[in-house]
Amino acid sequence: MPDAVLRIEKADGVVTLTLNRPQAMNALSRELRGALVAAFEALKSEPEAEVVILTGAGRAFCAGLDLKELGDQGLGVGATESAIAGVDVIRSMAACAQPIIGAINGFAITGGFELALACDVLIASTEARFADTHARVGIMPGWGLSQKLSRAIGIVRAKELSLTGNYLSATQAEAWGLVNRVVAPAELLPACRALAADMRSCVPEVMRAYKRLIDDGFAATFGDGLRLESARSREHARAVTPEAIATRRAQVQARGRDQSR
Repeated sequence: MPDAVLRIEKADGVVTLTLNRPQAMNALSRELRGALVAAFEALKSEPEAEVVILTGAGRAFCAGLDLKELGDQGLGVGATESAIAGVDVIRSMAACAQPIIGAINGFAITGGFELALACDVLIASTEARFADTHARVGIMPGWGLSQKLSRAIGIVRAKELSLTGNYLSATQAEAWGLVNRVVAPAELLPACRALAADMRSCVPEVMRAYKRLIDDGFAATFGDGLRLESARSREHARAVTPEAIATRRAQVQARGRDQSR
């Protein structure tokens, strides 16, 4: 029996999704895109799953759309699924209530770059490399890269990457603020699991609501974002009891003492 194109592991409230087409640099075939959408859809009915880690097997995180498959099928909408239909993967990630940590183990190219940008937090291996080759391949982005990248690293840096197709090293990605931190390959998943444990120590329903507030506010103007925060804060405050605040305050203080030792 062939290996699944997407490995799913669950432990300690963390779901690890591993793109598993290493022989194809984890290129997003139609089958793999469908498996990703199904996995994120399933998370809606798994309240015990509090954090998601997304990574790749082998030397690549993801090389983007499977160009060999597209060479047979083309880009147009017809009897077969079009390339742009893969945007369902990005939409399913955007709708995911749980924080998604991208463990960028290697090459993240074009559609794979967009997959990385759909994560909430990025931890990169020293082996990670990013590239936007849309202009070189001869297709236009449709999964958000043209807008997300410029907001993440600045418009002139984004133009340099997207209008050349050049690679961006993990070190430079960290310096430009694209990734949160860079670690040795052997430390990548342990670092992501440690971060996931920190997230899981928060109040789960507040963590999820806070993620949604950040995303919704970022998509709005600054003024609208502030008004959105105020409205949701007031709504949430009505359900918070003094006892709950006292309990969480004690927990925060205890954690602070532990971390300061």
